[in-house]
Amino acid sequence: MKKFLLLTVLVVAVLVVACAAPTPEKVTVKETVVVAGTPQVVEKVVTAPAPTAAPKPKVLRVNGGAFPDIIDPQKSSFVGEIAHLHLMYEGLTRFNEKLETVPGAAEKWEYNKDATQLTFTLRKSLKYSDGSLLNAMRFKFSIMRNINPKTAGEYATITNEIKGAEAWQSADLAKTSKDDLAKLEKAVDASIEALDATGKACKTGKDGYAQEDCLTLRLTFGAPAPYFHTVMGIWVAYPAKEENITAGKDIWWTSAKYHVGNGAFVLKNLEPYVRARFEPNPNYWGEKAKVAVEYSYITDSAVSYQAYKNNEFDIVGLAAEDLEATMKDATLSKQATIYPGACTFAVMFHQEKEPFTDKKVREAFAYGLDRESWVKDVLRGLGSPTLTWIPKGYPGYKEGEKRYSFDAAAAKKALSESKYGSVDKLPPITLTFSDTARNRTRNEWLQKKWKESLGVDMKLNPVDATTYTAMTKDSKTAPQTYILGWCADYPDPQNWLSVYWKTGAFSERIKYSNKELDKILVQADTTIDSKTRMELYAKAQDMLVADAAVAFAWNNVNSYMVKPWVKGIKTTPQDHWFPGDTTANTVDIDLALLPK
Repeated sequence: MKKFLLLTVLVVAVLVVACAAPTPEKVTVKETVVVAGTPQVVEKVVTAPAPTAAPKPKVLRVNGGAFPDIIDPQKSSFVGEIAHLHLMYEGLTRFNEKLETVPGAAEKWEYNKDATQLTFTLRKSLKYSDGSLLNAMRFKFSIMRNINPKTAGEYATITNEIKGAEAWQSADLAKTSKDDLAKLEKAVDASIEALDATGKACKTGKDGYAQEDCLTLRLTFGAPAPYFHTVMGIWVAYPAKEENITAGKDIWWTSAKYHVGNGAFVLKNLEPYVRARFEPNPNYWGEKAKVAVEYSYITDSAVSYQAYKNNEFDIVGLAAEDLEATMKDATLSKQATIYPGACTFAVMFHQEKEPFTDKKVREAFAYGLDRESWVKDVLRGLGSPTLTWIPKGYPGYKEGEKRYSFDAAAAKKALSESKYGSVDKLPPITLTFSDTARNRTRNEWLQKKWKESLGVDMKLNPVDATTYTAMTKDSKTAPQTYILGWCADYPDPQNWLSVYWKTGAFSERIKYSNKELDKILVQADTTIDSKTRMELYAKAQDMLVADAAVAFAWNNVNSYMVKPWVKGIKTTPQDHWFPGDTTANTVDIDLALLPK
C-alpha cells in the first residue's frame, strides 16, 4: 500500500509541474523517488512534448444571396428558404441524387388499390436533434398545420388532396363561425390518422408526442392521389415542434433555439442578413453529415465572387457576368461547376393591373421578348430560351413549342388589336426587380429591348432583395410586371401545373384563373393510368401557353464556383444553394488541400 501511494504522488507531481510550465523545449520537473526505503525529492530536466495543434474544423462556407423572407416549413416557398429547411428537417420521404423518392423518416409506404389511402410506417427510435422522440403524431401536427387556414402557408393547397382539406384550408376566417371551423378541422383530423402498434389512434397532446409505438401515419384522400408519397418529401410535412412554434410565436423561425429538427444538420446560430451556421446532427438516423455548413447573405454577385477568389468562401454562385473571365483563367476554370437546373423563369403579368388585364397586351409583350438575345447577351449562355413551362428533362416537357417566339411585327400587331389600340394609350408600366448593380443592368436591357420591339417606355423600380421576395408572394403587393421563377419540388407534371396554375394556387399571386384548365388538371391529378395522366397534363400545358398568362423566358442552369478541397458532391437539377445540397450529408472537405 505504501509503495502504491508513493508512486501515485510521483505521477501527480510530474503532471502538475509539467502542466503548469509554459511550453519551452526543456523543462525541470520534480520527482519523488525512494532511496534505501526513504522517499526523496529530486529535480530532473526533461524535453517537453510539442504542443498538438487543434484539428481544423470542416466548415463549408457558402454564399447563398438574399436572406430568406421566412424559414418556416409550413409557410415557406422560395428556394433560399428551402435551402435552410432541408438541412434541418426531413420528411416522411426524401429524394436521392437521382431525384428518386426514397424512404426518409418513414421506412416504407403503401397505397390501397385505388390510391385513395396512403399508409406510412415510420422508423423505430427516431429522434429530433435534441434527442427527443419523433413519431407519427409529430407529422400529423405538421400536415394539419399546413392545411389550417390560420397558418396561411404558401404551399397550403398542395395537401388539398387529403379528404376535407380543401374546405378547411380555403375557409374564410372572417366569415366562418368557430363551430363551423371546428367541424372542418375535425373532418381533416379524421383523414390524417396517427396509429399505434395495435392499429388504435395514438394518444393526443404531450402524451401522444411521447408515445414510442406511434409509428403509423395513414392519409385518406378525397380522390386518387398516386403521387402523394412524393409530396410528403417536401418541406410542408417537415415536423417542426408544436411547442417551439407556440413558444416562439410568429417569429419562432428567427431563432436557432426553436429549430429543433430531424435532418442531417442542426441550426446552431442564425444572424439575420449576416450568417447561419449548421452543424452535423448526431441524432440523425441516416448517414451523418461530414462538415458544418455556413451560409452568408451577400446579394451582390460581384462582391461574393471576389470574396471567393480571396478564399473567404468555398462555394458561390457563378454569375453570367463572371463566366468569360472565369473560363479564361487556368485555375478558376477548373473550379466552375455548371450543370442542368430545374427552374423556369418568366415575365409575370398581374392580371388585375392594367394594361395586363388585356390578353392582347400580354401577347404583345410575349412576342416582344427576345429570349435568344437575353440568354446570349445577358446570361452569357448560362441558360436556355424556353416557350414552355415544364423544362427539358422533366416529365411533361413539350418539344417544338413555337407560340409567342420573338416577333416584333407580331408584337405590334397584338398591341394594335388590344383595347388600347396603340402604345400611346397604354397606362404607365413599371418593371420591378431585386436591386443589385447587375440586376439593374439586366433590367435596363429588358427596358431597352421592349422599347425597340413595342415602342413602350417602361419605368424601372428597384427594391431590396428580401422586400422583393415578400412583395411577390401576395397578389395585393405583387408588382404590375416582374420576373420570377418556379423550380421543381419533385419530378412530376402535377408539381409544375396543378401546384402552380390551379385557381387559388401560386398563380393567385398574379390573379390568373382558368376554370377549364382547372377541370383538366383535376382529371389528370386523379388518373391512375400514367399514359392517360401524361396526355391530360400535356393538354393542360397547351391551354396554359395559349392563355399568354405570362411570358415564358428561359430555363436555368446551375452554375457555381467550387474550391478543389470540397469533395463528395452529388449534383441534382434541384439543388438549392450549392451543388449537392439535395444530399448534403455526403459533402466533405479534404483538409490536406486547404491553403496553408
